[in-house]
Amino acid sequence: MPELIEVEAARALVESRALGRTIESVFAPDAWYLKRGLTAAALDVALPGRSLVAARRRGKLMLVDTSGAGPVLGLHLGMSGRVLVGDEAAGDPLVYASNRSVPAWRRFGLAFTDGGSLFLRDPRRLGAVELDPDEARLGPDATEITQRQLATILASAAPVKAVLMNQARVAGLGNLLVDETLWRAGVDPARRAQTLDTDARRRVHRAIRSTLRSATRRGGSHTGDLPRELDAPCPRDGAPLLRRTVGGRTTYSCPKHQV
Repeated sequence: MPELIEVEAARALVESRALGRTIESVFAPDAWYLKRGLTAAALDVALPGRSLVAARRRGKLMLVDTSGAGPVLGLHLGMSGRVLVGDEAAGDPLVYASNRSVPAWRRFGLAFTDGGSLFLRDPRRLGAVELDPDEARLGPDATEITQRQLATILASAAPVKAVLMNQARVAGLGNLLVDETLWRAGVDPARRAQTLDTDARRRVHRAIRSTLRSATRRGGSHTGDLPRELDAPCPRDGAPLLRRTVGGRTTYSCPKHQV
């Protein structure tokens, strides 16, 4: 399940292996995968002859700049996306998805004039490709959000988990990272965000930072300390964990210390 950490790994791969390479042709066999009016024909006009000059990220959106004031290529990894550049791959950690080599799973690609390639491989077909994505539709990146920004974001009657997963509010956090963050902060995922006092908001802010640091160091969003098993004991206090649906997503939390 690619979240900020996995998209950052994919971005780093593009930066290290694909920048400076000139696009010869575009592979876009799945019209559904192209979003916001984009077509394969438009890609064939916009990209060949240009080179990739920078790879950026905002939240879970990868942004690849092209030469000559060309368009920005926006890549969404969805729930199972993985970027392949030559013989290297990064993105989905393959905990919940297969790594079989199935040609139909290659939803988008670039062939370079030097003979190399870049592909977006997505078994579940939940990613997307667009040109010149509207970056303003995303909230501040989770790695950079300030306490003041977070306080404003949390002034909502929605469950705190739903607020943190809303990419227009905070960009980059998904189901795994939010559950881990709230477990570390001692906040019930179903609690209305606007009921958090100053101390609770500060704990959430600190937990976002510590969760991102530790998960990045360990190798992915799936490496948190919170078990994702019904009735497993909470590592902090031993209480059996709860499994609920909060904000439309399966949620694990401790009923004892998360209040």
